[in-house]
Amino acid sequence: MASNEALPLRFYGDPVLRRKAEAVPAVTDEVRALIESMFATMYTEEGVGLAAPQVGRSLRVFVVDVEDEDNPRVKQAFVNPTIVERSGEVVGEEGCLSIPGIRADVKRYARVVVEALDADGKPFRQEAEGLLARALQHENDHLDGILFLDRLGPITRRLLEAKWKRVRPDEAASSASRSPARGDTPDSATSR
Repeated sequence: MASNEALPLRFYGDPVLRRKAEAVPAVTDEVRALIESMFATMYTEEGVGLAAPQVGRSLRVFVVDVEDEDNPRVKQAFVNPTIVERSGEVVGEEGCLSIPGIRADVKRYARVVVEALDADGKPFRQEAEGLLARALQHENDHLDGILFLDRLGPITRRLLEAKWKRVRPDEAASSASRSPARGDTPDSATSR
């Protein structure tokens, strides 16, 4: 895989989005190239986060580049992440670029702490609140085959799935006419 090459995204309904991703045994050059390509894909689509299953790789890897008015910018790859602390609750609008055009309010923890390996295979710990906390939880869910729709009540979920079926043909046609598909963004406060 060439580094910095944007990758096509997988859309809602693709089985890879529902699989529990495999742990990365070691951060190799291939994993680093995947990370670079994931960042390229995320930036191409103006996302703030992207998980490996969204580009068809069932590996426990995600990337984020998040900045909001209350927190400094965090641009980071997370390999084999684990959420080790959770506290508080907050509701905010989310979307997923694997489900373009669909948005809903989702309840998340207000603060999380994630432990992971970085792109060099070094362990680190990331404390997060605000948009970053939401992004980390959203992307970590992808690694377990969970989509934000799964966090909604059954009626809201059915309504949004019906909407997806209506908008999907248009989105699929427009996605096919441009190079890579979309990255993942969990909050409307940023450009998607």
